Amino acid sequence: MTTRPRLTPAIANVRTAVRSAIVPLMTSFVEKRQGTEPSVHDPATAVLVLVALSGGPDSLALAAATAFETKRLVGAVAGAVVVDHGMQEGSAEVAERAAQQARDLGLDPVIVKRVEVGTAGGPEAAARTARYAALAEAAAETGAHRVLVGHTLDDQAETVLLGLGRGSGQGSIKGMAPESGIFLRPLLQLRRATTIQFCIDSGLEPWHDPQNDDERFARVRVRTTVLPMLERELGPGFAEALSRTAWLAREDTEALDAFALEQLEELAEHAEAGISLPVRALAANPPALRQRIIRMTVAAEFGVSLSRQHTLEVVRLVTDWSGQDALDLPGIKVERQGGLLIFSSIREP
Repeated sequence: MTTRPRLTPAIANVRTAVRSAIVPLMTSFVEKRQGTEPSVHDPATAVLVLVALSGGPDSLALAAATAFETKRLVGAVAGAVVVDHGMQEGSAEVAERAAQQARDLGLDPVIVKRVEVGTAGGPEAAARTARYAALAEAAAETGAHRVLVGHTLDDQAETVLLGLGRGSGQGSIKGMAPESGIFLRPLLQLRRATTIQFCIDSGLEPWHDPQNDDERFARVRVRTTVLPMLERELGPGFAEALSRTAWLAREDTEALDAFALEQLEELAEHAEAGISLPVRALAANPPALRQRIIRMTVAAEFGVSLSRQHTLEVVRLVTDWSGQDALDLPGIKVERQGGLLIFSSIREP
């Protein structure tokens, strides 16, 4: 007979975070169903969430809390997806162990996905790309409404530090969103120590990924060396401060992006060769909006992401015009004709 774990602060905090993520999802789903009450007996109305489970303490705590909470919410059901990256010896056994833990927690369905990890962007980025593709595929196959991912406040702080190192502005330090498409991150405001304690208090045995100690990876160096040093030298609470920075940067970025999109919809006109923007209107906007409008225009029309350097070259056609020739940028040509900036595609020969 399994003994039910006592309710410790760590268990309570993780469960509360999960419940706070799932309940609004169910409310939204009921509203979309025009008031139809969800039922665990009817797959058409039940709200299925999947937990991305690696077997580590963060995802295992998330899986256990999700299993607990969905059993107490009428119309909510939960399963798990385990992604086997095949990058380490014995990865299949690790994946099956995590899958069995999910079954023992009462999660259903439990899906194991083996993926092929490419090389684009380096091993970390390639593994992440393959993982999220597998999670999205599992959600589509099962009709899941969301996939819960176990990123914590520590992960967010590490992401902000890595973004600062890249020096790409607010977009690089806004961190991970609590909700991004089908993905939810309920634990973003909890420390990793809380998920570890959750597993201890619940009698769960998480898997320790040896790659989390491999200092060839930048994130591992940030986790094991940089962030502890900063907390030691600048005082406790530094990780929380980085997390707050991410929230503030995300709020500001989303607001500026919304303003830029409104401007873009009003200003952009399709030209014979592509799309145009009025120079006077661009010049009247502050730099943060002006540059966003230019980047959004190019991304929406041509599927091209302009670097900051390329964006500033386009801006000079607006603010520092002295009869320059057209700009040949990756995939596009930009030229000023009278009071218009004309963007057109560069066709490959």
